[in-house]
Amino acid sequence: MILMKDIVRDDQEGTVLRDYAAKVSFPLTEEEQQLAKDLMEYLEISQDEELAEKYGLRAGVGLAAPQVNVSKQMAAVLVPSDDEEDDTPIFKDVIINPVIISESVQMGALTEGEGCLSVDRDIAGYVPRHDRITLKYQDVQGETHKVRLKHYPAIVCQHEIDHLHGVLFYDHINKDNPFEAPEGTVFFG
Repeated sequence: MILMKDIVRDDQEGTVLRDYAAKVSFPLTEEEQQLAKDLMEYLEISQDEELAEKYGLRAGVGLAAPQVNVSKQMAAVLVPSDDEEDDTPIFKDVIINPVIISESVQMGALTEGEGCLSVDRDIAGYVPRHDRITLKYQDVQGETHKVRLKHYPAIVCQHEIDHLHGVLFYDHINKDNPFEAPEGTVFFG
């Protein structure tokens, strides 16, 4: 089980957090299969208030392998339902070797800015991302998926893919004017 102590922080030296992660080959090794399970398990437990408190976890909707110091293009994403009558997640999968194959011109951003399990401080500012993307990735069985995502799930997946490329959310914040966003940006949350 992944705990907060296992998650690499952006101010730690000697980690793979800022490296471009290696592509994953199939079939997955037993170690890679376990990593995929552990990443998703963290998200599931962290989104359960009682269990998160019990294990001292910060809630998350995404966790990438480099955040646990493994240089592999693998991330778990679990965007919970926003429908009170249907608790089916909006998006839930372990995305392996993900590639954004198309993106909207329209940008989107979270009103409150973004956070990250690897960043222990609040960093103010808008993080402009593409509002809609088409994502191509492989699942743990090696099957290829192509999905269209918009709004919050698109933002989450772009955040996780950034981790696989050694990029952190605050790298996207305008240094001169953190609350400046491209014209026409749609805000969520």
